[in-house]
Amino acid sequence: MSVADPMHCRSCAENRLLPVLSLGNTPLANSLLTEDQLGKPEPRYPLELVFCPRCSLVQITETISPEILFGDYLYLSSFSDTMLASAREVSRRMIEGRGLGDGSLVVEVASNDGYLLQYYREAGVPVIGIEPAANIAEIARKERGVPTLCEFFGEAVAHRLVSEGTRADVIHANNVLAHVADLNGFVSGIACLLKRDGVAIIEVPHVEVMVDRCEFDTIYHEHLCYFSLTALRNLFERHGLRIVDVERLPLHGGSLRVFAGYGSRASRAPTEVLDRESRRGLDRVDFYQGFAQRVRDLKTSLSRLLIGLKHEKSRLAAYGAAAKGSTLLNFTGTGREILDFVVDRSPHKQGLYMPGVHLPIHSPDKLLEEQPDYVLLLTWNFADEIMNQQAEYRRRGGQFIVPVPAPAIVG
Repeated sequence: MSVADPMHCRSCAENRLLPVLSLGNTPLANSLLTEDQLGKPEPRYPLELVFCPRCSLVQITETISPEILFGDYLYLSSFSDTMLASAREVSRRMIEGRGLGDGSLVVEVASNDGYLLQYYREAGVPVIGIEPAANIAEIARKERGVPTLCEFFGEAVAHRLVSEGTRADVIHANNVLAHVADLNGFVSGIACLLKRDGVAIIEVPHVEVMVDRCEFDTIYHEHLCYFSLTALRNLFERHGLRIVDVERLPLHGGSLRVFAGYGSRASRAPTEVLDRESRRGLDRVDFYQGFAQRVRDLKTSLSRLLIGLKHEKSRLAAYGAAAKGSTLLNFTGTGREILDFVVDRSPHKQGLYMPGVHLPIHSPDKLLEEQPDYVLLLTWNFADEIMNQQAEYRRRGGQFIVPVPAPAIVG
């Protein structure tokens, strides 16, 4: 099977994929524009969600070259206090629980700017990051002292490391599995690189929560797959790895943290989650069939709210130049006629423009300078963190609009 073939399941190669939702043709969500690019045509690609009846994997049909998506990347995990806190907590648990020290090795795949591995390194545990975006790998090396290989992880990289005598006690793969077209090569690489008594820790947004909370904006071309634990079990067992534990996390609107390895002992948690998914029907297309209508209803209600506020002469802006924000703005057709600008904490995004809708991106300081009446919270997955940071904007009377799971105004 060619991993670029959109008509075959990326996990099991099934060719009878069942339609779930269409978001139309959209630009690449993280392709932020310079001012010079605003007048040039933007490539758009179909954004279609489908379900595999054989292995239960939910996925999109289009595969964009990873070199286009990730060769030069603008998302830095360290700009989220929530992400840093989660990374600090799990690294501490692994160090203490597995007795990691200077003779151990922790590897993170898609290690970003070293936001997680820095905590292991500070505790004296050797680390290796593997990050395909050259600009971000350089930040990890220079700013956090994290040794980082700049390449895409897969079987070839894993076999090369093993041939050099490298095997990992812990492998982290946070919010990367959804980005991988060659799922089997990626998981095979983890199985190769992991010590027999080691553990792989994989975090993915949970498709059950995505559907329940109508989180359609988490669908974009970087996110090729949307996982249930059922689909993950089928994928990992194909490569000799067993899911030995699982935790449900609030990150990214609702995620799973999966622990996999070669051991035979497992906690009760995987069985409990798998049983719940079976009862709810996540292994059948019926569970997903109402999703499309609820997404259309949300689009209608959000558009009515924003247009109504604009007719009342309210000034509106948005917070978060993230991929999910691009999906939401382009699908709902919300651009300069409604919003004045977008703000984002990352200086790497400031001065650029949102794809498709061409909204300018500024620093969050712009909210106090302009004091818009309402701010559409595009990064609603960090709502508490952002609204705490913007306490002064709120004290002055500014209000946030949280779009998911249903549009709501929060003062």
